[in-house]
Amino acid sequence: MGEFNDGITPDLSQWIERQHMFFVATAPLARDGLINCSPKGMDTFRILGPREVAYLDLTGSGIETVANARENGRIVFVFCAFEGPPKIVRLHGTSEVYVHGSPQYDSLSSLFPDYVGSRAIVRARLTRVSDSCGFGGRCTAMAAIARRSFAGPNRKEKSWLNTARQRTPGVSTDCRDSRVPN
Repeated sequence: MGEFNDGITPDLSQWIERQHMFFVATAPLARDGLINCSPKGMDTFRILGPREVAYLDLTGSGIETVANARENGRIVFVFCAFEGPPKIVRLHGTSEVYVHGSPQYDSLSSLFPDYVGSRAIVRARLTRVSDSCGFGGRCTAMAAIARRSFAGPNRKEKSWLNTARQRTPGVSTDCRDSRVPN
């Protein structure tokens, strides 16, 4: 049976901090828009308070999370136990996007590693915190993948980042503006 909390409890905070990866899901307003769910990791998630979190958005294959968050702010973070007892935690909220170089980005950036390719910080005020046993979704075989460092932007040269940013020049896959400065 799932449980709902008024915010992230100390026990839940410790559990979240032990997870090696998480997922971010967002959706556009348009009925025919694409729902986006992206895997994240690399020490990019921070708990700012019982009802407030942030994650560091890195250059990757697309920029749907930023586009959707800018459009309507709706966001959910999902954490799954890949080790230990089964558990799934969902953090629903309303988000804001702070682009690299903005005062808000600068005020939060010291909380994260200095990754090459960081392009924004997405901050969310939580409206719902829930957890469930996760028994049906448990996948222990994925633990090795969750522990590995991603071969993402921090491991690639700046030339790769420039190419990736030119290939996805601030337009989401459903053609919405999501530009961030290089």
